[in-house]
Amino acid sequence: METKYNDILFKEKLVSLFNEHRRKIGFNDTGQMSALRDNAFETFEKTGFPHTKIEDWRNTNLKNVFAHNYNVLFEAQADKPDIEKIFQCNIHNFDTHIIALYNGWYLSEDKHLITLPNGTIIGSLAQAVKEYPELVEKHYNKYADINENGLIALNTAFAQDGIFIYVPDGVETYKTIQIVNILDRDDKLFIQNKNLIIVGKNAKLTFLHCDDSYNYNRSFTNTVTEVFIDEGAVVDHYKLQNLNDSSALINTTYFHLEKESKLTSNAITLNGGLIRNKSNVILAGKKGKANIYGLYLVDKEQHIDNRVFVDHAESDCDSDELFKGIADDNATAVFNGHILVRKDSQKTNASQTNRNIQLTDKATVFSKPFLEIYADDVKCSHGATVGQLDEEALFYIKSRGIGEYDAKLLLLYAFAAKVINKISVEALRENIDDLVKKRLRGELAICDMCVLQCKTQEKTYEFEIDLSKI
Repeated sequence: METKYNDILFKEKLVSLFNEHRRKIGFNDTGQMSALRDNAFETFEKTGFPHTKIEDWRNTNLKNVFAHNYNVLFEAQADKPDIEKIFQCNIHNFDTHIIALYNGWYLSEDKHLITLPNGTIIGSLAQAVKEYPELVEKHYNKYADINENGLIALNTAFAQDGIFIYVPDGVETYKTIQIVNILDRDDKLFIQNKNLIIVGKNAKLTFLHCDDSYNYNRSFTNTVTEVFIDEGAVVDHYKLQNLNDSSALINTTYFHLEKESKLTSNAITLNGGLIRNKSNVILAGKKGKANIYGLYLVDKEQHIDNRVFVDHAESDCDSDELFKGIADDNATAVFNGHILVRKDSQKTNASQTNRNIQLTDKATVFSKPFLEIYADDVKCSHGATVGQLDEEALFYIKSRGIGEYDAKLLLLYAFAAKVINKISVEALRENIDDLVKKRLRGELAICDMCVLQCKTQEKTYEFEIDLSKI
C-alpha cells in the first residue's frame, strides 16, 4: 500500500534525503556556500513548511501539494532532449537567446556557460560557481532571506542548479534572453532551482522566464531568483506561466535596485494547479523606480496567489503596482500587496492597484493592499476591487448586434488589456495578446510546444470592435 503523504512525512523524507545525499547536493559549493547550505537546512528543520496559521500563507493551503510522494533528481538526466524540437518558438521579429532548464537541470549539448560577444555571460549557475566563484559569492543569497519561510530555506539547502546571467557594466543586451523551465517526466517531481541574475552599472537587460509543463503529470517546483540591478541599470522582466492543473509552483523573486536603476516586471499567469508568485523589491538607492504588473486568469479548481513587497529604503523613489485577475468556476485568486516607506525615504511616490472580476458565485477572490508609511513627504495610494462584469457596458456591446458570449469576452479582454499593454516588447506583447484571447475563449490549455505562438499555431485572434467605447 502506498504511503499517504502529508507535510510531516514529506519533511521527514527531505531531511533523510539531505543527510544521505549531502555530498552530492553540494558537489560544487565554495566554502561560503556550503556553510550557507547547512545553515539553511537547520532553519528548515526548525520551521518546516509554511501553513495557513501563518498570516502570509493564510489563503494558500499546501495540504494537497504535500499529499504526494515526489521524486528528487540529484543529478541531470543522461538522456537529454533536443531543445529545438520541444521548444519551437516562432514569434515574428522576436529573436531570443534561449537557455533552458529540463526537469531542474541546465540543458545544453556542449557548453554549460557561454559568453556572448558583448561580454554577457549566460548558462548554468552550477557551472558559474566553478568558473566565476568570486562573482557568484558576492551576490549569492545576499537578497533572499532563509528566515522568511521554510520553502526559502529548503531551496537554499537543496538547490543544485539554475540559471546564471551576468551583464557587465555599460552593456545593453539588444536580444532578449529567454529562460525556459521545462517539466516532462513520467514520475512526480519535486524541483528546486536557484537563479542568479547580475546586471552591472548602466547596463540593460530584457529577459523572459517561461514555466511550462508538457504532460499532465503532477509536479512541485520551488524556485528562488535573485536579481541585482546596479546603479543606472534597466531591467525588463517578463514571467509567463502555463502549467497543467496538477502542478504546483512556488516562485519567489528578490529584486535589489541601486541608485537610479529601473525595474519593470510583468507576470502573466494563464494556467496552473497552484501558483504562488512572491516579488520582494527593495529600492536601496535614491531615484530608483519599480513597476510591478501582473495578470492572472484562473478557472476550474485553480489557485493563484500574487504577493508583492516593495521596500522604499531610500528617498526619491517611485513604485507602481497594477494587478488584474479573472476568476471563473471554483477558482481562487489572492493578491497581497505591501508597500513599506521607511522614515528617511522622503519624496516617495508609490501606488498600488488590484482589480478582479469574479465570474461565478463559487469563485473566490482575496485582496489585501497595504501601506506602511513612516515618512511624511510622500504620495502614496492603494485600491482594490472585486466585482462582476459591467451590465451597462455589456448592454452597449449587445446593442451593436454582438451575442452575449462574445460581448462578455470583449469585456474581459478590455479588462485584461491594460496590463498586456504594459509589455514594452512589441512582438511579445502581440503574442501575449493572442494568448490571452485564446485563454478567455477556453482554447488554451498546456501546449505541446510552449506557451508562446508556435510554428504549428498560425491562427490570429481579432476582436473587431472599438474597445475605447467599453
